Amino acid sequence: MNQLVENEIKDLIKVGEKLVSDAAVSGDYLPHDRVQELVSITARGGQLITRLYGSESHYFEMFKASTSIPGFNEMHSNHYRHVSDVVGMFKAVAHDIETGMLRNFRSVVQAEIFADFLEMAEHLLNEGYKDASAVVLGAVLEDSLRKLADANGVPTAGSSGKPLTIDPLNAALAKGGMYGPLVQKQITSWANLRNDAAHGHFGNYDKAQVQQMLLFVQKFCADYLQ
Repeated sequence: MNQLVENEIKDLIKVGEKLVSDAAVSGDYLPHDRVQELVSITARGGQLITRLYGSESHYFEMFKASTSIPGFNEMHSNHYRHVSDVVGMFKAVAHDIETGMLRNFRSVVQAEIFADFLEMAEHLLNEGYKDASAVVLGAVLEDSLRKLADANGVPTAGSSGKPLTIDPLNAALAKGGMYGPLVQKQITSWANLRNDAAHGHFGNYDKAQVQQMLLFVQKFCADYLQ
């Protein structure tokens, strides 16, 4: 997937730079086929930026401002800076990919999302909803294992293409040396508690155990997803 993104951004830059170069020396408006190229890279680039950074990111706001100017689709020797601006943004994305900045940025966002869910689980537990809290914690734990596997090249899907659940992910990560047998055993225990909560076996655990699960998931995210 990373290679596909790299190839796409390189192609957007290549087409964009050619448009800028041709517009800079054009004595007239570039023809319709060149306008279609601009529309194409704008649509593709906007979609890519949205997926990578989100529709509320600084990158997307800059992209939207540049593409919203009057006469955006027009290009000639006195009117092509807007195309240069768009190409500049594509180059910024390429830089983020090449230097690992995008991966770091996404990790920060991911950590914030996990923090929100952990806060939700803690709130539910404090309000007396131990079962709902256990389900949320189980989801965070499973997703954390999947992210850890992705980061270390451990498969997250079986031979059928179906996503692996906590137990096989846990076994694969422990076998790969991502953590030791003690952590593996703890994860197995909390996975069983989550399954009890999800299947309505609410008497198999108490609030104190869910509290311990919360502390474990918080520490696991802090230790392995930084």
